[in-house]
Amino acid sequence: MSLVAFLGAIETGLLYGFLSLGVYLSFRVLKFPDLTVDGSFPLGAAVVATLITQGVNPWVATVVAMVAGAVAGLCTAILSVRFNILNLLASILTMIALYSINLRVMGRPNVPLLNQPTLFDGLETVLPIWAILLIGLGLTKLAIDFFLTSDIGLAMRATGMNPIMASAQGIYTNRLILLGMAMSNALAALSGALFAQVNGFADVALGVGTVVVGLATVILGEAIFPSRTVRWATLAVILGCLIYRLVIAMALNADFLGLRAQDLNLVTAIIVVLALVLPQANLLARFKR
Repeated sequence: MSLVAFLGAIETGLLYGFLSLGVYLSFRVLKFPDLTVDGSFPLGAAVVATLITQGVNPWVATVVAMVAGAVAGLCTAILSVRFNILNLLASILTMIALYSINLRVMGRPNVPLLNQPTLFDGLETVLPIWAILLIGLGLTKLAIDFFLTSDIGLAMRATGMNPIMASAQGIYTNRLILLGMAMSNALAALSGALFAQVNGFADVALGVGTVVVGLATVILGEAIFPSRTVRWATLAVILGCLIYRLVIAMALNADFLGLRAQDLNLVTAIIVVLALVLPQANLLARFKR
């Protein structure tokens, strides 16, 4: 693998690191199977691209994109909590609706950002993009660590572990689910907004398979770096995202494997299966049986 491909994989892994942290909040902390990220990721890209092309400051556009993602997460949580719709079905309904909303926001399937200002313009003269993303992702990780170890964060973790017990202790579980889902999809939208500004475009199909990528990185990180504390768990998620992207890049650049870009989902599925199966200590015995 060339140096360009290596740095590209690191940069992409850092971009999707924000998404992976959001997936960690929904799937691991709240135990909420959320497919909304398949729509909130391109929503963040659509909002930031549309606002930037209309002359809005990139920093303001990125914040608005996060707010839009948070609203999408709230819609899923409200459908589940207030209207008692199955959480998985609620996220699917929101994801389907977001496809049309993203088209409505952009006005067309694709919005280019060529020759448009981005939030990296002023910083790129000092640091490369991957270093900027690393700093931003590190600060986001620290903020999540601080939140999850606070009183509200502990209540949210208790809600995910045992909602009945948490409710009996006087915790407003429904409110915490709303908050957690908003945070999760805000991070997914942030990831999409940064992706659009780095790659120079926003597309309505950006979110296809996004939830699979997020799950793959979370599962891979937990399998390789098992941990019992929040700080190490979020670090494992980020490292899993980087390893996942490096493995994908190596697989697609290995000529003897004969893989192409259209085989990306196949490689992803194989990586997830291996991450789930390999940590089992009695794998060899089961295989012999």
